[in-house]
Amino acid sequence: MKTLILAAMVATAVPACAQADPHLWLEDVTGAKALEWVKARNAKYLPELEAVPGFKGWQARAEEILQDPRRIAYPTGANPSGVTRDQVFNFWRDPKNVRGLWRVSPRAAYDAGKPEWTTLLDMDALEVAEGKNFQFSGANCLPPAYKRCLVGLSVGGKDAVEIREFDLETKQFVAGGFRLTEAKQTIAWLDENRLLVASASGPATTSGYAREVRLWQRGTDFSRAKLMLTAAETDMGVWPSAYGDAEGRRTVISQNLTFWTARLHHLMADWSLQVSPLPEDADFRFIANVGDGPRAFALLRTDFNGIPKGSLVSYAVPNVGKMGPVELVFAPGETQAIESVDATGQAIYIGLLDDVAAKLIRMSVGPESRNGRTWQQAEVAIPANSALGLVAADEADTLYANVTSFTEPSRLMRTTGGAAPVLVASAPAFFDASKVEVSQRFATSKDGTKVPYFVVRPKGARGPLKTHYWAYGGFEIAMVPSYLSPENMLWLEAGNQYVLANIRGGGEYGPRWHQAALLEKRQNSYDDLHAVAETLKKEGLASKIAVHGRSNGGLMSSVAYTQRPDLYDAALVGVPLADMKRYHLLLAGASWMAEYGNPDTADWDFIKAYSPYQNIRKGADYPRVFFYTSTKDDRVHPGHARKMAAEMEAQGHPIYYYENIDGGHAGVANLKENAYRAALMLAYMNAELK
Repeated sequence: MKTLILAAMVATAVPACAQADPHLWLEDVTGAKALEWVKARNAKYLPELEAVPGFKGWQARAEEILQDPRRIAYPTGANPSGVTRDQVFNFWRDPKNVRGLWRVSPRAAYDAGKPEWTTLLDMDALEVAEGKNFQFSGANCLPPAYKRCLVGLSVGGKDAVEIREFDLETKQFVAGGFRLTEAKQTIAWLDENRLLVASASGPATTSGYAREVRLWQRGTDFSRAKLMLTAAETDMGVWPSAYGDAEGRRTVISQNLTFWTARLHHLMADWSLQVSPLPEDADFRFIANVGDGPRAFALLRTDFNGIPKGSLVSYAVPNVGKMGPVELVFAPGETQAIESVDATGQAIYIGLLDDVAAKLIRMSVGPESRNGRTWQQAEVAIPANSALGLVAADEADTLYANVTSFTEPSRLMRTTGGAAPVLVASAPAFFDASKVEVSQRFATSKDGTKVPYFVVRPKGARGPLKTHYWAYGGFEIAMVPSYLSPENMLWLEAGNQYVLANIRGGGEYGPRWHQAALLEKRQNSYDDLHAVAETLKKEGLASKIAVHGRSNGGLMSSVAYTQRPDLYDAALVGVPLADMKRYHLLLAGASWMAEYGNPDTADWDFIKAYSPYQNIRKGADYPRVFFYTSTKDDRVHPGHARKMAAEMEAQGHPIYYYENIDGGHAGVANLKENAYRAALMLAYMNAELK
């Protein structure tokens, strides 16, 4: 029986892997010995979960939901936004098209709710033709004609992609066109014959991203492309991007110094690079032709020139001459945070959070004043108690936005000029929302901070319920309500509850919420997590708790059960970081040192206090943990999950383990794999939260 006394006793024990790493060999991603270990664990643990009563039914129901043809076909699959003046692009998967279709519809038909789709690229046919498990990774199309696109193809869902030029009129890859072999890389069209390319196939940073940006002329070998900018090896990497068209087109190169700082270079008409007037820790978003010409827009992470952090700012971007001064566009209030920003040809639209509730704000250009331009603010009406996602925008001041909640399925809305949104499409409801109730509550963390969280449970339920508890707490990413996923839907229908916590480290209250859990303050995030869990049990809402997170959230759920085995009754650990002593040496790990710290310095003093791999203890009474990851995850190394699982086994702690060979950082490569994983999660929670 887990007790606080036991937790205190094991806290003084010496971790078995504190001095040496007996599982280093598992970092060899595709090594024969490592893959043999993976296959053995899959063969051992998956049949056990598949044997849980209800598994096949959960899998079938999840497949039915995820592949339902009535779901919304969002504008996706073509930068800059998936919407042009007269077309809407979409990427679609269904039972007949497992790999998916990249397709296009006339915009008038799409807006009328009756899209007329023409297939551009059939990914299943491409797999048959070329014998590779290609995943579609988006397309970068050249405005305003949108006749040529650069398509990204990823084997198994990796971040590394092969890039090929595609002709939208012939619906074929261009013979002899632009083509780059697989690498982590970014491209930007300058015009129909020139690209800016940053590819890690050449010199790479310690984070594994490109160090160089080159100007590539059609018909020439890429190795001879003109060098435009070189980053330091210790920088995170370089990313070129372009915005607008014709005379209003502007190109920038972001030289990311760390994950949270960057030097933004504007490419001028004379081919020189001019540094942005923004502070290096600003979050540059885009350049938009709003009002009297192209302007750059960014969010401030720290106070700057009298403008408070968290604000949206802008400045003029000419093709020649100096950049304009940085001016305030919108400053959120104390309980608010800007979650997303998009632009049309007439206005800026802001997705705002206010105590994690969504609002939509339209900012239009006002008259000039002594202190610069002014901005006029208006709120666009959206359904109350909703979450908001800005989907796409056009130059005619039309914005597409997705509105949803825990109980309301997604609705794609369209507003023009800030008018009341009209419904474009809605997803079907897959459960009876009248049988579910949602409440927002606040827990008090260790340092007195009030931490919001949402409780979703069957209506009228009394007493404590088995709880699926999700959080993230990192990288300034806000956790907002969304329509229940298949696993949560089926979990609630069985009489259980789902909890979403807004712990520090995320972006729910802007930069201050994130910065409160940076570096040596990381424990604040985990204290918030524990405070919510303790409150759930103390107030009689939760009986047993399965804590769950992915990526940084996988680190979080690993910390949860290693720090407080008395509090959590199960832990789902997805594509996690775990070995924080070596995370910066694995794949993109070095790029996250601005978030976690550098373990090769004195930072290790605070990192080692929570690093899960170094804190597994033989005498602890851990729950039986479910680790899941992907061999082809080239962002967070699968060695983290492998080594955690191996050390748990070595110390005699029971686990489950699932490593999908495909899937990339998402952990799954298609909808069927997603449904299978959902069923595994339900099997795990039903088996462990008895």
